[in-house]
Amino acid sequence: MPRPILRTPFLAATAIVGALTLIPLATSAMAAVDTDTYREFDQFLDVFNRVKAEYVDKVDDKTLIKGAIQGMLASLDPHSSYVDALDYENLRIMTEGNYGGLGLTVQMEDGAIKVVAPQEDSPAARAGVKSGDYITHIDGKLIYGDSLDEAVGKMRGKPGSRITLGLVRPGRDKPLDVTMMREIIVQKPVKWEVRGDVGYININTFSENTGADTRAAIMAIDKSLGHRPLGYVVDLRENGGGLLTQAIEVSDAFLDHGEIVSQRGREKTDIERYYAKPGDDAHGLPVVVLTDPGTASASEIVAGALQDHH
Repeated sequence: MPRPILRTPFLAATAIVGALTLIPLATSAMAAVDTDTYREFDQFLDVFNRVKAEYVDKVDDKTLIKGAIQGMLASLDPHSSYVDALDYENLRIMTEGNYGGLGLTVQMEDGAIKVVAPQEDSPAARAGVKSGDYITHIDGKLIYGDSLDEAVGKMRGKPGSRITLGLVRPGRDKPLDVTMMREIIVQKPVKWEVRGDVGYININTFSENTGADTRAAIMAIDKSLGHRPLGYVVDLRENGGGLLTQAIEVSDAFLDHGEIVSQRGREKTDIERYYAKPGDDAHGLPVVVLTDPGTASASEIVAGALQDHH
């Protein structure tokens, strides 16, 4: 049993002296670490200044620093990356599932912005924008040479604001302009249909409502058939992931037992496990999961959990 401190002044004093003795040792070790760190920073600054002074093209500080940070994180593992303000905003939009914009999925192709598809009943769809169109101008300004993020940022904006897109459509001789009003675009992370007696559920992202939407899709399939289906096909192709919480919810909808995923930290004791709760929305029916090289992150968690425990 520990003794009262007041009865052991000598021990307390000894402990204080011992602690003070350790301070120079710890400070010395920290100084050695700092010296090594500063030496590495000096090397980095030497390279940084050499690039700024002698690289064939002028490069701004922001570009160099961002590239250095990205390289540092990429050296850790394939999944660590740097997210700047613009990337974070895009990530927020993806996970929250709605934004002010036009409802377009676009990609970069040979330096031009190409429309992959307009979302059903979106401003872009109603204005006549079609898959395969190339967006060349936004509000009369040429965007050729802009990055994909820059072009997307210009198309997003306050709901109710007007925007005009200049389009080049393959097979049409002249370009065309289409004008529309931005709206709140609510992304639909889950779509379902019935094929024969099988329920087909397409999950295209893991945003904040994906788990609830998946459970709703299972119920809707049962209602549409008037009975339970023979099983389910869960399509995770081209799903690049999203929120961990939603991957757990989706997995739990099809499982009634087992560990879905675990998170491990640096220490062996630093581990957090997530389990399926008893009872599943799919009533134990067979499940087929479709994946492809675009299935990643949260999608892999769902696919792996269903493969392991279903």
